[in-house]
Amino acid sequence: METIFRREFAKVQAAFAQTFADLFGGGRGTLALEDENDVLRCGIDIQVQPPGKTLRSISLLSGGERSLVAIALYFAILKVHPTPFCVMDEIEAALDEANGARFIRYLGKVAGQTQFLLITHRRETMEAADVLYGVTMERQGVSRVLKLDLRQAEELLGSRPA
Repeated sequence: METIFRREFAKVQAAFAQTFADLFGGGRGTLALEDENDVLRCGIDIQVQPPGKTLRSISLLSGGERSLVAIALYFAILKVHPTPFCVMDEIEAALDEANGARFIRYLGKVAGQTQFLLITHRRETMEAADVLYGVTMERQGVSRVLKLDLRQAEELLGSRPA
């Protein structure tokens, strides 16, 4: 078990370094085992250096930066062990506009390997989607699901005379 863990941890470690740099537009992110002699019971230390900042522990970052680091770790794990389907519930809620845009761009890059279902209230995220689903309550106790295929909508709007 220890051999497998060390091998997979090294893969995630390398993927995290790359994913962090991609999401932050540079900088450096590393993962380290807190105790190399007890890898199956020790914690994992996340050290990050966003562009233009000094190396620091994740606990010293802003809430949005911490969220983006967690997203980088999540995508690094997906890079090492891809899954065909992934549900994310307001994963980008704490991100500011610039980091939200980075998240959306990165999501677009990896969407070819995994189908993502995002629950969000952010307009920018919705605008980047292929299909939107909404739930509305027309009257008390009666919900209705709405679907909007954005590609079809663009084709329809594009074919209309101006």
